[in-house]
Amino acid sequence: MRHFLVALPLLLALAACGSSTRDLEQPTEPLGDFRIGHIGVVAPNLQKLLVSRDATEDEWIAAVTKALGDRFSRFEGDKYYHLGVSVEAYSLPPPIIPGKSALALNVTLWDDAARAKMNPEPKQIQIIKVFESRISKNREEQLTGLAEEAARYVEVWLREMQESDGWFTRAAEASLSAAPEVSGTELPAAASDGAGLSATR
Repeated sequence: MRHFLVALPLLLALAACGSSTRDLEQPTEPLGDFRIGHIGVVAPNLQKLLVSRDATEDEWIAAVTKALGDRFSRFEGDKYYHLGVSVEAYSLPPPIIPGKSALALNVTLWDDAARAKMNPEPKQIQIIKVFESRISKNREEQLTGLAEEAARYVEVWLREMQESDGWFTRAAEASLSAAPEVSGTELPAAASDGAGLSATR
């Protein structure tokens, strides 16, 4: 994916050390009126980067779907939102061989009531694990860890948008009231381009 690991006007977030799911053990801070509806994950353009172990589209779809479900099922707002996610690229370097575990997703959030996208262009989430011990991790643990970290940064993005643009409030509902209605009932997946949120760990 040409946009992955390329200099872009991205917000660079340095991920803290520790488990990507540690915060799930703490009391949940509400996210406005957010409640997760459907989670649609696809991987039609999946690319393996650099020196990496193989992982199938189905493995990434399952891991990312579970990580997003575990994270966003905590919220009990009174309005449904749907996530459309496209897994774009990954790297799962073997132990000892130089390299960094990495994952790129494109994410679109849909307002169920308005039947409209919250973000007109997909949000790119990039996870690059700089500080990690691959000696003690097998391929499945690497894959799961990346999916969980990506899900965490999807939440970071949603909270940033709540703060900056009033998402998950009445103000956001009013701004979407004039948006074109999307026909059909199937949740579209995210497209393969968009501005990004990058996490280097």
